[in-house]
Amino acid sequence: MSSYQFRADPAADETGPVIFMFHGTGGDENQFFELARQLLPGVRRVAPRGDVSEQGALRYFRRTGEGVYDMDDLALRTKAMTAFVREQAGTASRVIGLGYSNGANILASMQFANPDLFDQAVLMHPLIPFAPPAQDYSGRKVLITAGRRDPIAPASATQVLADYFTANGAQTNLAWHEGGHELRQDELTAIQAFL
Repeated sequence: MSSYQFRADPAADETGPVIFMFHGTGGDENQFFELARQLLPGVRRVAPRGDVSEQGALRYFRRTGEGVYDMDDLALRTKAMTAFVREQAGTASRVIGLGYSNGANILASMQFANPDLFDQAVLMHPLIPFAPPAQDYSGRKVLITAGRRDPIAPASATQVLADYFTANGAQTNLAWHEGGHELRQDELTAIQAFL
């Protein structure tokens, strides 16, 4: 059993779609809870809180510097979060993941380890500074949203990640805006259309 603090809707319908939301560094389980209802009315929502503190800011795994991940910690926490997702998803007909920044990174890490876990994934401003393993993402859908001038998640790294998912069989969409690491309205519009 997982020990994450989380916020969730009561599971009125265990077999309906469920969306898991993963916050960015310094966010919490409330960051995208209401947004998910706007994006996909009627979906069951589950939002786990990151259990790593970086000078008081909540995250999902440790890092030793900007863009430098503690890979052992990432592997352990990916495994723990995967167990949490499987437990909470139950018999859901569709499992959706939505993550921003650090939340997008833990979501992507779960996908790399378990290609069957999410039917659809929205990775907002991810940064994956390592080469993921080849996997079969046939039948899976991935949307990556990003800023062309993002100082934290460079456009080149975003393109490499999109190419990875495409090369491994995922139906991949990439939605750019002209800004940086912030979320913009056109991004949210692209997410709504994708879902």
